[in-house]
Formats: sequence, structure tokens, C-alpha cells
Amino acid sequence: MQKEKSLIQIRISDLIQEMHEFVFTCKASDFVGRKLAEAGFTKAIQVNVIAEKSEGEIIVTLNTTAIADFTCDRCLAPISKTLTGSLKIYYVFGQHFEEDQSGNEEYRSLESNTEFIDITEDVCEVLLLSLPMKVTCINNPDCKLYGSVETNEESLPENTSSWQESLEKLKNKYR
Repeated sequence: MQKEKSLIQIRISDLIQEMHEFVFTCKASDFVGRKLAEAGFTKAIQVNVIAEKSEGEIIVTLNTTAIADFTCDRCLAPISKTLTGSLKIYYVFGQHFEEDQSGNEEYRSLESNTEFIDITEDVCEVLLLSLPMKVTCINNPDCKLYGSVETNEESLPENTSSWQESLEKLKNKYR
């Protein structure tokens, strides 16, 4: 059974000990079976990779930039957003170790005769994690629901409790 060529891979067998930069540009449809197009990624996806090779390890930093198309959760207006994400992966040659629990850093072991590092799955993960939970078009004056919220706020009764006033101040602070 022949293994398919990876979409995004780095040839590490030819790297010398220094920093190397790679730029990959692909489309969501290139990631077959990963449902990136269904998630809203319809335009080009740019992946910037910095690989720092030292004697015993390779530190790979992934930075993704993609434009995703959504609809507003309030008024269903079409919205395009630029989404960014990053991930740092540590590849160590020939050692087995416990995974560090320090957040977005990931440690992996490599055999000394490894020629390529496949980062396709990592790129998909970063892209999917960059998706927002809620999509709204607050700055869009055509959003009917946003406009109606302002008129409803004006029609509130004058007697409000102290917790409602505090909540209103907090809401205005973060606008």
C-alpha cells in the first residue's frame, strides 16, 4: 500500500542547524476529509512555518492566516473574517519523555533517520481552533436586530436596581 504525499510537510533530512522559514499556500478543498470548507474556509490558507534545528531537537512554529465566510448569528448577514492561529511543536530526536503541561507547547519524538515532518494535521487543528464560537456583525448598521436592541434599551423604565446599573456600566466599558 503506497502512502499518499502529505499536503504540508518539511524535509528535515537536508536542514542544517539554524532557523529556516517556509511558506505554504493552499485551499480548504486541498484538505480532503477534514471538512475545512464546511467550516467556512473558502479562500486561500497561508501557513508560515519557522523551523529551528539544533543538535538534538527541531522547534517548529506554525502561524496560520485564513479568511473564513460566516453568517451573522443575529441577522444572518454574510460576514468574512480573517482568522489567525499559532502552534509551537518541539520534535526531539530519539528520546521518549513525558509531555509538558505548559499550554500550547507540544513535544514529539523523532527517529534519527526521519526525513520528513508531516504538519498537515497540526495545521487543520490550528485552523479549526481559530474558529469563533459566535459570529456577530455589531459594527454593521444594516443588522436589524442590533438596531432594535438600541431602541429597546432606550425604552427601559427609569427605576433600575443597582445590579442592573453595574451591569450596564460593565457592558458599556467593553464596547
